[in-house]
Amino acid sequence: MVNRKLIMATLAEQLASVQTAIAAVESGAQSYTDNDGQTLTYPSLDILYKREERLLRNIASGNSGRIRVAEF
Repeated sequence: MVNRKLIMATLAEQLASVQTAIAAVESGAQSYTDNDGQTLTYPSLDILYKREERLLRNIASGNSGRIRVAEF
């Protein structure tokens, strides 16, 4: 049986990450370089907003996304 609470937590964690990225891009941090010289570039706001919408819909509907489990 699928553990819906675990899936919903995962979707909520993904949503939090996407919203953090959105806030960073909106504040002008489209990309940055850390102390080790590694550069991180966030996706465009359009992509981030679409992902946020999809996650919000999945959370609201209780849908786990594309995960399907067959029980025999």
